[in-house]
Amino acid sequence: QLQLVESGGGLVQPGGSLRLSCAASGVTLDYYGIGWFRQAPGKEREGVSCISSSGGKTVYAESVKGRFTISRDNVKNTVNLQMNSLKPEDTAVYYCAAGTFFQTMCYVSTWEYAYWGQGTQVTVSS
Repeated sequence: QLQLVESGGGLVQPGGSLRLSCAASGVTLDYYGIGWFRQAPGKEREGVSCISSSGGKTVYAESVKGRFTISRDNVKNTVNLQMNSLKPEDTAVYYCAAGTFFQTMCYVSTWEYAYWGQGTQVTVSS
């Protein structure tokens, strides 16, 4: 059973940066497409970004394009989300998820993913 653990969340001022990590223990993430999602209070969970198992395809939500970067670290068996120029509207619980897709594909739709982490809180506030 694949278990995912997110880390790196916290409180940051507007314009600041955070780096989230999604890790798996005992199972390699090499064969999984990975997505990052977020859910703010009172809102539905939304897709933020994803990366294919090959690493060759990435997708970003319009709201984070140019500010967030997703990447794979196959040595550490993690998928990272570098978040720069953070805004108050980025405040949410961030989740990573894993799915089995064709190696060049990934999706930012929640229903495509079978495995989910517990989430990490990101708060952007002055």
